[in-house]
Amino acid sequence: MRFLSKLLPASKMKLVISSIGVLALVLFTSMVVFELMKVEVTMTSNGEEKKIKTHKNTVGELLDQEGIEVGDYDELSHNLNAKIEDGMEIEYESAKQLVLNIDGKTNTYYSTAQTLKEFIEELGLSFSKYDEVSLQNNDILKDGQEIKVKKAFEVTVNDGGKEKSSQVTGGTVKDLLEESKIELNKLDKISPSLDDEVTKDTSVTITRVEKKEEKLEEEIAFDTETKKDSSLEKGKEKVMTEGKKGKVLKTFEVTLENGEEVSRELLDEAIQEEKVDRVVAVGTKEPAQMVSVTSTSSSSSQASSGKTISVTASAFTASCSGCSGYTATGINLKANPNKKVIAVDPNVIPLGSRVWVEGYGEAIAGDTGGNIKGSRIDVHVPNKSKAHSWGVRNVQVKILD
Repeated sequence: MRFLSKLLPASKMKLVISSIGVLALVLFTSMVVFELMKVEVTMTSNGEEKKIKTHKNTVGELLDQEGIEVGDYDELSHNLNAKIEDGMEIEYESAKQLVLNIDGKTNTYYSTAQTLKEFIEELGLSFSKYDEVSLQNNDILKDGQEIKVKKAFEVTVNDGGKEKSSQVTGGTVKDLLEESKIELNKLDKISPSLDDEVTKDTSVTITRVEKKEEKLEEEIAFDTETKKDSSLEKGKEKVMTEGKKGKVLKTFEVTLENGEEVSRELLDEAIQEEKVDRVVAVGTKEPAQMVSVTSTSSSSSQASSGKTISVTASAFTASCSGCSGYTATGINLKANPNKKVIAVDPNVIPLGSRVWVEGYGEAIAGDTGGNIKGSRIDVHVPNKSKAHSWGVRNVQVKILD
């Protein structure tokens, strides 16, 4: 101004100063008007809200002004070509890169979801309460985050014959039992082993093993002992001591698998009652040899071969208490209960003769008896009932040879 005052006269100097003032006023007014022409918008970017005054015409221009580049997966509340209006609210959310790993298989996604729950719903997926997920539903997602999921699968445990199913995501057989609250006893068997990894194809079988002691009383059979007795006729027997069974208490270790006995081991045995063996005397005395006597009496003449005589006949049986069953000629009638044998007086009918007896049939004269004297015989029958039926009768006897 001092320079201008030296060059210009005072009148002109006043005019210049006046022009500069007018120009400054015009500039200030223009600036005020320009500022007043700005519109105010509310912009929310990734959750952060701020007020912006701008002369930009479109939403795209405003985003450029704010240094925001909209990606393919980002969310914007308005079209980029939308006209800016005073009071407009613009929302922008940039997409996050998320990696979803399900049972080792990974896929990459871009999403503006804020929480895991929103992201899973966006994908149309759902997880059960048994699935193992690395995040909680309400956890906030971050760009580049990996979400790991292990899907649960069903495993069946056969516990002593009773089946129980559990949902697991892996681990060992031991982990499975702990989760299922199944305890093993010391003797129990399990397949597969506790350290084996559980897979979808795993089936666990537990065999419940129990050992217990069992006491059992058993009979001891007696033996039969024979002793030779020279005072008894050969073929005869006599019971000297009746046999008696003994008793023994046995202690066993019994092994049960799922309640069924699979083995038993004898641990101890204690005699409760001693057995008594049966003692039988067996005769060794040889029978007296019969001597044939030639007789001229009428009885002797009746014993001639081919002759028929009349006799009184009773019946006997070898199946009686104390009977040896052997005849005087050594025939074992107990072994041959139906054999036709008669007892005779050897002076009338010779021992060993073949005879025919009326009502009895062909027989052997193979025995003698204390009461069988003269014209009397005893016919052998299988049992007492038949002996009673025979009774005592008169019969014809024909000596065949």
